[in-house]
Amino acid sequence: MIKEFFRKRSIHACVVNTGGCNGCDIEILTLIASRYDIEQYGIYIHNNPREADLLIVTGPVTLPWKDRLKELYEKTPEPKVVIAVGACALSCGIFKEGHVCGPVDRIIPVDGVIPGCPPRPAQIIEAILKVVPTSIAEREKVIKEEISQ
Repeated sequence: MIKEFFRKRSIHACVVNTGGCNGCDIEILTLIASRYDIEQYGIYIHNNPREADLLIVTGPVTLPWKDRLKELYEKTPEPKVVIAVGACALSCGIFKEGHVCGPVDRIIPVDGVIPGCPPRPAQIIEAILKVVPTSIAEREKVIKEEISQ
């Protein structure tokens, strides 16, 4: 009961790097440090997608990650939100000519995008706080309607 109370009032994120230079991952890790401290906004980072409301995907989707990313997306409980972070996740960036399947939105549905190479931590926080609550509310409404029918 207590766990559900706090889960409904916070955002739990799982960061997935599907290949790339790790520039975006470094900026995401900066969010955990005391300067940005995303936990003050109720955003928590987990390694387990089964505990996440939000998948933060960085890097272009490489061949080994194509099926794995779909699996992680399926393991994330509903309502789930996906944010693609950085130029590589949006357009493959400098990795266009490599062994990539394409940007994230070709593999799984994406709710929000954060452009940049790498994007600034403040942009990441702003996008999460803007996209996640509205997307979760919309999806919860759809789920409730499906259950009532």
